[in-house]
Amino acid sequence: METIAAQGLALEDLRFDNSFARLGTDYFERRTPTGLPDARLAAFNPAAAELIGLSADQAQRAAFVALASGNAVLPGMDPLAALYAGHQFGTFVPQLGDGRAILLGEVRNARGEPWELQLKGGGKTAFSRFGDGRAVLRSTIREYLCSEAMAGLGISTTRALAMTVSDEPVYRETIETAAVLVRMAPTFVRFGSFEVFASRGQTAQLTTLADYIIERFVPAAGTGADRYARFFAGVVTRTAELMAAWQAVGFAHGVMNTDNFSIIGLTLDYGPFGFLDAYEPGFICNHTDVGGRYAFDAQPNVGRWNCYALARALTALVDTADLEAVLATYAPTYEAAFGRRMRAKLGLGRELDGDRALVRDLLALLARDRVDYTRFFRALCELDYESTADDDRCAAFFADRDGWYAWRERYRARLAREATTPAERRDAKHDKRDRRDGRGLAVATEAHWHAVSPVLLICDRFASIFDAGWRSRPGRRPIHA
Repeated sequence: METIAAQGLALEDLRFDNSFARLGTDYFERRTPTGLPDARLAAFNPAAAELIGLSADQAQRAAFVALASGNAVLPGMDPLAALYAGHQFGTFVPQLGDGRAILLGEVRNARGEPWELQLKGGGKTAFSRFGDGRAVLRSTIREYLCSEAMAGLGISTTRALAMTVSDEPVYRETIETAAVLVRMAPTFVRFGSFEVFASRGQTAQLTTLADYIIERFVPAAGTGADRYARFFAGVVTRTAELMAAWQAVGFAHGVMNTDNFSIIGLTLDYGPFGFLDAYEPGFICNHTDVGGRYAFDAQPNVGRWNCYALARALTALVDTADLEAVLATYAPTYEAAFGRRMRAKLGLGRELDGDRALVRDLLALLARDRVDYTRFFRALCELDYESTADDDRCAAFFADRDGWYAWRERYRARLAREATTPAERRDAKHDKRDRRDGRGLAVATEAHWHAVSPVLLICDRFASIFDAGWRSRPGRRPIHA
């Protein structure tokens, strides 16, 4: 493996460190990435690069491609694969770990914010079990697109910096193309990072990890004996708010194992995710989830269940009564966050009595007629709030027209109680779902790279669209997908 020599260029000007590595080898194994042979840059995200102060023109350099494909490291990097455990579909697995992801190190931007860089698909690690440590182009494109979509929607998520590809074959159900995703996060520590030490009775390691996260991300927890309870309270709040965000936009994660839950509330590890088309509360995006444990409408409860699992891992640090008191805040926190997001979708700026029932009854109508979730809210942008005509665009979605008209009048009455005018409300219009990249993903499974290049152009443009925030048109209501 080449170590890129400093040349005074922007790439080398990044000052890398790896604070996680200083925790010691109880938490990881050092692992040099296995680079993709003859790698090519597939996509580069200037918005993510800006988060670490990297100039976009650096993507044109061979040195960047080498770094992004696992064929080089920069000074200060200390590559490693992290150890963790996790509850997978409710069953505890005592040792998992990064089986195909390698943490290179972290860089702080001009604001002092830490960003870790990780190679997904960077080769085998001690935790690969029977895997080959590789990622395929198809799933890499999916994560690139969806993580940037979620960021554009204002939902906490890992970020995609770049994607590289190679002609190296990867053997799955069929022969596919190898790829590496460079993804970024302030930390990749998960619930399962705590569970592994709790299950082993390693309280010292558990304490060290908790203090590491508190110092870096929850300094308000302080240094007193109650800091771990305060830390856990922050995790519960962020998790509940993340679940509310997923539900509001119609996002289904698919594999909500505790090893896929971020300790700082990020959407992490995009696998068989999906977005709702028809509003189907029981939607299951993962074909292996035969029991529907991670169905769309189960996600809020799964988030709470995962917090309970984390609480059990923290019993050596926090009294059971304090853990239970914090867990009791999950449901009201979720309800409040979900209410805020749904009111925003409806253009309601303040909470009033009856709002929860208004949202609940609307969702029941959407479910009854399996209405397209995103297209409905876009059509609602065009609703004439003064007219009583029965030919509005939304009505076409419903077989139960009477039900729609009754709800519409309740909605108009509620809008009349708002302090703002329609001209002061803006329309953030979104229609992004998993199926939009379906054709590109089919193309991307082809062995020949030239067939994939249009997909990569879409990736770059897609990221740019979301970075622009889908800016509003004057006079429209803030209907958020």
